[in-house]
Amino acid sequence: MHADCLIINIGQLHSLANSGKAHFGREMEDTAILYNAAIAIKDGCIIDIGNSTELESKYTPSELIDANGMLAIPGFVDCHTHPVFVHTREDEFALRLAGKSYVEIAQSGGGIRSTISSTRDADEEILFQLAQKRIRKMIQLGTTTIEAKSGYGLDTASELKQLRVIKRLNDELPIDIIPTFMGAHEYPTEYKTNHSAYLDILCKEMIPAVAEQGIARFCDIFTEAHVFSVEESQQVLQCARSYGLQLKMHADEIEPIGGAELAARLKCISADHLGATSLQGILALKQAGVVPVLLPATLFSLRSKTYANALLMQELGLPLAIATDYNPGSCNCDSMPFTITLACLQMGLSPAAALNAATLNAAFAIDMGTKVGSIELGKQADITLWDIPSINFIPYHFGSSHLSRVIKLGKTIYSAS
Repeated sequence: MHADCLIINIGQLHSLANSGKAHFGREMEDTAILYNAAIAIKDGCIIDIGNSTELESKYTPSELIDANGMLAIPGFVDCHTHPVFVHTREDEFALRLAGKSYVEIAQSGGGIRSTISSTRDADEEILFQLAQKRIRKMIQLGTTTIEAKSGYGLDTASELKQLRVIKRLNDELPIDIIPTFMGAHEYPTEYKTNHSAYLDILCKEMIPAVAEQGIARFCDIFTEAHVFSVEESQQVLQCARSYGLQLKMHADEIEPIGGAELAARLKCISADHLGATSLQGILALKQAGVVPVLLPATLFSLRSKTYANALLMQELGLPLAIATDYNPGSCNCDSMPFTITLACLQMGLSPAAALNAATLNAAFAIDMGTKVGSIELGKQADITLWDIPSINFIPYHFGSSHLSRVIKLGKTIYSAS
C-alpha cells in the first residue's frame, strides 16, 4: 500500500488522541502513548498509526523517516499571538524592572498605544517581513499552528492592513495561521476621552469592513478596567457576532471585573489570560463550554506574584489551553516549550497536562480541534520529533532546544540536522 511518508521507529508516540474532543479535567493527564510506533501519511493527513514493524511491512512510502527511537508529539498550537508589529518595547521591560506597572506605563502613553504609530506608518511589506521572521522562529521551536491578532493599528485602514499581512503569512508560510480582528485592543490616543466615538467606529466601520473582506475568523477584545469595560465589550462582541465573526476575549488579566462571566454569557470560543478571574467566573466558563486560555509567560514577564488558577480549573473539569501571548510589549516570548515549563513550575500543571494544553485543547480554543492538535487518523500530519527520553524532559530542560524535526501536513518544514 502506498503512503507519501512513513515515520518509523518512534520510541514514544504521544498522540493526544481523544476522538475529536478536547481533554477535560483529569483527562489532561492522558497523552495516549504508544511505544515502537509508526505513522503513515498521505495527502497531508494521517492514514495509519501502529506498530513500527507492522506498518513498515504494510506501506511502500515515497519518503521514509527513521525516528531512531525519538519521541513524537503533535505540533504545538499557539492559540494567542500578536506577531504583526514594527518595533519591540524592551525599554518598557526596563521600566517594569525599575518599578513601573503595566497599567502605569500604558496610561503614560506607553504600552499598546506606543506600537500604534509605527504600525500605522509601516508598509505592508515591512510588516510581512518582520512577522515572517518571528513566525519562522516559532516553527523552529515546534509550533505548527498559530492564531494571529491585529490590534496595533486601531483605525480601519491599519487594522485591515494587518489582517492582509496575516492572510499573506498564512498563504506563504508552511503553517496554519488563523486570523483574529482585534481593533478593540486599546482606545487610540485620539479617542482616549471619547470612548463612544471609537465604539461607533468599531461597530459601524471596522467590523463591517472586516466581515465584508472575509479576512478574520474571530473578533477579540481587551476587557479590563483601564481599557474596555464589560458593557463596552458586550456591545462590540455582539456587533461582531451579528457580522458572522466568532468571539474571543482577553478577560480578567489584572482585575476580576466580570470578563469571564461575559465570555460565558456570550459563549465565546475562548477566554484568555484569566490571571485574576474569580471562582464564579471559572464556574461560568465551565457551564458555558468556553475554553480557558492561560498565558503564564505574560505573568512571568510582568513579574506577577500570582498566576491563573490552573489546577482549580483542571480539577473542576475545564479544557485548559496555554499559549505564548507573543507580543512586542508585555510578553516577547515565542517559545511554546518555555510556556510549558512555566505552566508546570508556576501554575502546577503536570507535563502531560501542559502538553495537552499546548496542543489538543489549544486547537479547540481556535476552532481547529478536528484538524490539528493530536496525532489521529484523518487529522493533519502535524508532528514534531524530539531527541529526548520523555515528555517530562520538555519542561525540565529549558533554555535550548532538543527538537529534531518539524513536520506539517506530512512535509518536513524544519530539521535541526
